[in-house]
Amino acid sequence: MSSTTVESTPSPRGADTRAQLSGSGSSSGPGPSFPRVLNSEFIKFRTLLSTLILLGSTVVVMVGFGALSAWGTGQFSEAAAQDPEAGARFAAQGGDLAVGVPTSGIAFAQLILGSLGVLLMSSEFTTGMARSTFAAVPKRIPAFAAKLVVVVLTSFVITAASTVVAGFVSVPILDNYGLGLDLGSSQSVKLLVVNSLYVAAVAAIGMALGTLIRNSAGGIMSLVGLFFVAPIAFQLIPGDFFVEARKYLPGNTVDPLTAVEHVPDTLEAWQAGLVLGAWVVVPVLLAAILLKKRDV
Repeated sequence: MSSTTVESTPSPRGADTRAQLSGSGSSSGPGPSFPRVLNSEFIKFRTLLSTLILLGSTVVVMVGFGALSAWGTGQFSEAAAQDPEAGARFAAQGGDLAVGVPTSGIAFAQLILGSLGVLLMSSEFTTGMARSTFAAVPKRIPAFAAKLVVVVLTSFVITAASTVVAGFVSVPILDNYGLGLDLGSSQSVKLLVVNSLYVAAVAAIGMALGTLIRNSAGGIMSLVGLFFVAPIAFQLIPGDFFVEARKYLPGNTVDPLTAVEHVPDTLEAWQAGLVLGAWVVVPVLLAAILLKKRDV
């Protein structure tokens, strides 16, 4: 009696299942493809109540400070009309004051969105969600890159949109004081783009700090220290070293980038751009490397 050996042939369905378990058909390693990770991080980002509150706060702060700055600039112009010395000072910088009104809330926007960048990564570790995230994406870097893309693009769009709305709110207020503001001028567009890029860079730095420190409070305090405390401390401490070093702090790079003409004792525009870029690239790369090496 002869026996017949039947070789089992894996079905295409089984092959598809194994491909899905290993990621996707186009993935070269474990974990889902980057577009899927990006979509997952975007869903997670927009469904968190804390995220929506911070984004809404950014819009309110930007628009509110734009309106308040427009009113203050108008009051100053009226006072300058009755004071020759104040009038001379206003004549020298009145145009700059008017064109900078829509972006007058940038200092607070950078703090809010920078804190959002910190929370986006630090909350993964404080809540234990990092275990699930990196179990789904074992390589870790795609998840980190997806979070970075989400927070940078969102910060840029929110800042730009808030600046535009603040500009539309400020124009009629300035018109009441006889001050013109052309939102379509080259300087207005430059301020909008550069400040939006700057806030996006701050959000990236914040996310890097959140990854490195893995603690929300510690990351936010480090961000505040870097952008608010350090410039003041460097200004108060005597010595040529601190005077020179203050130029290279990230918070002092935006003014040279938006100035109409080069201001003495500040960096050139291209130098400020390189310095700001270095402040983003170095922490982000360091955070990515340590994220890959450290335990969750």
